[in-house]
Amino acid sequence: MSKVIYLAGPYRANSEWGIYNNIRKAEVKALELWREGWVVLCPHKNTQNFQGACPDRVWLDGCLELLRRCDAVYFLSSWKQSEGSKEEHKLAKELGLEIIFEEHNEYNTTLDG
Repeated sequence: MSKVIYLAGPYRANSEWGIYNNIRKAEVKALELWREGWVVLCPHKNTQNFQGACPDRVWLDGCLELLRRCDAVYFLSSWKQSEGSKEEHKLAKELGLEIIFEEHNEYNTTLDG
């Protein structure tokens, strides 16, 4: 059975163009991970164009619930710029999930990213 991996990285930005670019970066990585054999959960695509429909906390709480159901999490290199990704990182560590960081392009077993 394939492992499910959650893709973490910034969604919000100061402009619609910034949001679009964040979603696009996630899409590119999601496709790459699918091709590597992962089952990818890309929250960027799950809530695309939902800005303002609910408070941001609704989206983050939902994403955290999705993360709880995954085997691993992949952090895009820009993840530290995102408050949501920082919460995802904290939860992933608490859950003992496999954590992969883009900037290292390797598995990080120390969970200290």
